[in-house]
Amino acid sequence: MKEIVVLTTADSDELARKIAWALVEAGEAACVNIIPGIRSIYRWQDKVVDEGEILLFIKSSEDRFDAIRSRIRSLHPYQVPEVISIPIIAGDAEYLHWLQDQIKAEGGRQ
Repeated sequence: MKEIVVLTTADSDELARKIAWALVEAGEAACVNIIPGIRSIYRWQDKVVDEGEILLFIKSSEDRFDAIRSRIRSLHPYQVPEVISIPIIAGDAEYLHWLQDQIKAEGGRQ
C-alpha cells in the first residue's frame, strides 16, 4: 500500500473535529492534523471569495482514498469540498509502518 496525505478544509473547528474523528475511528486515516487560521481565496460562482478556513492534513494510504472522499463529502456542507491526495514519496520507516498498522483493511483491522 502506498501512503498518502489527503487535504481538505473546513469552515469550523467543530466540522474539522467531526471529520477527523470519523476518519480515525473508521480506520480510514491513521492521523489527522487540524491546522486552524488559514486563509482561502478562490473563485466560486463568478465571485472571488476570501474566507478563513481550517486545514485538515490526513495521513492514510492510496487504497483508502475513495472511502475518505466519500466520508468527507457525506459530512461536509460545501457543495464541492476540497479533497486532494498527495503521495508520500519517502518517510521514516517506523512512522510509515505505524501509519499502515492504524488503517483498516477491507473487512477489518490489519
